[in-house]
Amino acid sequence: MTSEELTVLKNDVNKLLEIYNADTPINNDGTFDTEKIKTVTCRMIDSSLSSSDAEKLKGWMESHEFWTSPASSKFHCNVKGGLSAHSLMVAYQALVFAVPVMENFAETKRAAAFSFTASDVFIAAIAHDFCKAGFYQTEFRHTKNLSGNWTYEPYYKVKADSRNLGHGNESVLNLIEAIPEYITKRPVLEAISRHMGFSDVSENESYNYSNFLQNPLVILIQLADQTAAQWWDC
Repeated sequence: MTSEELTVLKNDVNKLLEIYNADTPINNDGTFDTEKIKTVTCRMIDSSLSSSDAEKLKGWMESHEFWTSPASSKFHCNVKGGLSAHSLMVAYQALVFAVPVMENFAETKRAAAFSFTASDVFIAAIAHDFCKAGFYQTEFRHTKNLSGNWTYEPYYKVKADSRNLGHGNESVLNLIEAIPEYITKRPVLEAISRHMGFSDVSENESYNYSNFLQNPLVILIQLADQTAAQWWDC
């Protein structure tokens, strides 16, 4: 990444962060406003992509229950709309860390090997869990409440599991389904594919895992995913 590319990255990152900070859809305690989440995310998409690609992505998100799905069945953001909240917080964290990570990377011997934009950072982050869109269903369990009375309590359960390629790789396929042109953006696809670190790779894949870590966008999305879930509980 050249100094000129780094300057462009800084400017474009700041523009996206300004969109987020103008409405602050996620509070410090991790609670969030679902309508603001959708509005802010769509504005950031419009700022990051061409109008054609933006419409493709927003159309996919709408048709695949992205805005209403939980982020998990029992962990972070296991509520209606939790997936969109978690994904936006990962995008925010990735943008916050993008400049210092890339400034550090620019000093290394591999600086010329990778170059990416604020759009690449945002799309890798917002799409990292696309495989969870429409992935859960609501069921009910018979349980006692605090008063000792029996009641039916709703909970999320995974639908028939079709993620045969793994969490990250399925999300890569979803992004390519939404915007086929992204099949040429290997650094972005690698970041989505490996955002779970070692916890989502087969034994054979683990042998060449260090190759993925040469891509700073992989490190950035891993960091953003962890801070979003652990610092913000979403």
